Amino acid sequence: MPTFLDFEKPIAELEGKIEELRHLATSGDINIAEEVSRLQAKVDRLLRQTYAKLTPWQKTLVARHPERPHLKDYIQELIDDFTPLAGDRLYADDAAIIGGIGRFRGWSAMIVGQEKGSDTETRVRHNFGMAKPEGYRKAQRLMHLADRYKLPVVSLVDTPGAYPGIGAEERGQAEAIARCIATCLKIEVPLVSVIIGEGGSGGAIALAAANTVLMLEHAVYSVISPEGCASILWRSAEHAQDAAEALKLTAADLLKLKVIDGIVPEPLGGAHRDRAAAIDAVGDAVEGALAQLRNGSDDYKAHRRAKFLAMGSQMPEIR
Repeated sequence: MPTFLDFEKPIAELEGKIEELRHLATSGDINIAEEVSRLQAKVDRLLRQTYAKLTPWQKTLVARHPERPHLKDYIQELIDDFTPLAGDRLYADDAAIIGGIGRFRGWSAMIVGQEKGSDTETRVRHNFGMAKPEGYRKAQRLMHLADRYKLPVVSLVDTPGAYPGIGAEERGQAEAIARCIATCLKIEVPLVSVIIGEGGSGGAIALAAANTVLMLEHAVYSVISPEGCASILWRSAEHAQDAAEALKLTAADLLKLKVIDGIVPEPLGGAHRDRAAAIDAVGDAVEGALAQLRNGSDDYKAHRRAKFLAMGSQMPEIR
C-alpha cells in the first residue's frame, strides 16, 4: 500500500476498500469488477478535486513524500552510460550530492543534484540530501569540467537545505555555496535546473542559478523551510502552515513572480503515484529547454546574467 498524507485520508479509505474487494475476488468466484471500477472512478475524481486545491503547506508535504522519485531514479531512467564522478579534490566526497557524465537523449551532458535516499539506510548515507561544503565544491568542480569540454549541465534539485552542522560551518559552508552560485553564473555552457522535490534555501540555489529553471507542479522552492521561518517569526514551528502561505513557495506563485521559467505537470495525485510518468515529463521538459537554448543565443553566460539582473525589477503584485 502507498504512503498516504493526512489530507488524503478519504482517498486512502476508498483505496483500502478496493484492495479488500480485489482480495475477495482472488479467493473465490465473486465478480466485483463493476464495483471496483465504480470505486476507482470515485478515487480519481477525489484525487482530482483534492490536488486541484492544495494549500502551500499541503504542497510542501507532497514535495517531501518519501515515495517521490529522487535523483537516482531520474539518472537510472533518463541517463545512459552514466559515469559518477566523486570528490571535491580538497577534503572528501559528499554523498548528498551526486554528479557525473552521461548521455541524455543523445546528448552528452553533466548531471548533478542532491540525493535524499529512499529508506533509513540510504537517507543516513546521503545525509537526507543536505550537502556539506565538500558537496558544493564537488558540484563546482563538475561544472568547471563540463565548461571545459562544452557539455550542457542538468541539475536536479531536491534538498531541505545545506547541512547546518558545526563541522560544515568550520569548513566554509557559506563560502562554498556562494562560489557554487558564482560558478553557475560563470560557466559558458547551457545550464538547466529542475526542482524535483524540495528546493530549500541556499542549498538549492547553489545548483539552480540556471538559464532555465523548471519546477515540478507540486515541488516547493524557498529561501527557508516553513518550519524554519515559523521558528524565527513566531518562535514556534507550529505556525509552519502560516509560513508556507506567506513564503510563496509553490510553482504557481514562483512562475507568477518570474523566479522560475516553467512548470512540469505531475501525474494525477503527485509524482509518487506514477513515478515513471513523472520522470518522463521531466525528461521531456529538460530536452525542450536544452533545445530552446541551443536554438537561441549561444552566449549562455550573458543570458543568465541578464535574467538574474532583471529578476524583481518588474515584480507583479502578489496578494
